[in-house]
Amino acid sequence: MLRLETETGWWLVTHVAHANLAGAFAKHWGNSRFASPMPRPNVLLGIDTHDDGWALRDAAPSITREGKPSAFSSELVGKYSAFEEIDLADYLAVRERAVHQVASKDEYAALLVSMHTYNLLTARADRSTIAAEQLPLLDDFLSRQQSLQQTLRNNIRSNTSFAATDTSDEAILDNFRLLQATDNLSLLSCVDYGSPATLLHPLRTTDGSYTEVQVTSLGGRCFQVRPYPFDAELITLTFAARHALGKRFASARDLQQQFAQAPVEQLSVTFHA
Repeated sequence: MLRLETETGWWLVTHVAHANLAGAFAKHWGNSRFASPMPRPNVLLGIDTHDDGWALRDAAPSITREGKPSAFSSELVGKYSAFEEIDLADYLAVRERAVHQVASKDEYAALLVSMHTYNLLTARADRSTIAAEQLPLLDDFLSRQQSLQQTLRNNIRSNTSFAATDTSDEAILDNFRLLQATDNLSLLSCVDYGSPATLLHPLRTTDGSYTEVQVTSLGGRCFQVRPYPFDAELITLTFAARHALGKRFASARDLQQQFAQAPVEQLSVTFHA
C-alpha cells in the first residue's frame, strides 16, 4: 500500500494500482533520445504486474504503531528500513509469490521482477532493521531468487521466439533498469513527492550511452523530467486510489472498514518535457 496524507485522512493506493501506473509509463517510454523497451510485450508485462503478489495483503490494510496506515509514504522515498514493523516471513512470502505469479505467465517478465526484488532487498534494504535471528530467512530467500534468475535466463535464451539481442546480459540489465525507473516514477507520483529526485540508475539512450534522469515536482502531481523519456511532450495518466477518513486508527479493522467503504477514484499525474 502507498499513502498520501490529506486534510481529513489518507489517499491509499494499492501495489497493483501503483504497478499499473508504472506499466503505463513504460508504454509511453521512447522517443528520439530513449529507445522503446524490447522485447516490448514481455517487458511491459513485467512492469505492469511486478506487484501483483500484494493484492490479497492490500485488500486488508494494517496500521503502524502510531495508528497510521502501514504504507509507503513520501518520507520513505529513497529508504527501505521499516522491517521492524513488518512480519518478515509474511513479507518475503508475498515477494516470492509476486515473482512466481509472473513466472506462470512469462519467464522474461518474471526475470525482471525477480531482479527488482533482489535489488530492493540487497542494494536498498537496511539490514540493521532486521532482527539478527531473521537474517537467515532473508538470505535463504535471496539465494532462491538467484537460483531462479539463472533458470529463467537459461530458459529464455533457449526460447527461439526471442532474438539474441533481447536476451543478452546487457539487454536484460537495461530492461531491469527500466522497471526500476518506472517503478520509481510511479512511487513519486502516488505520494506526490515534492523534492527533486534522480531515478535509481543511469538509463540507456538511443546512441548507446547512459544518462541520469532528473525529476522535479511542479506541484499538484505535476512533474518535469529531464532528459525527457516519453513519446509526447506532455502525458497525463490516472491511477486508482481510495480516500480513508481519519488520521489515526484504533485498530487495523477500523482502517479496513474505511478502506472497504471508500469508492475507487481516479487521480491524475502529469509529466512535462
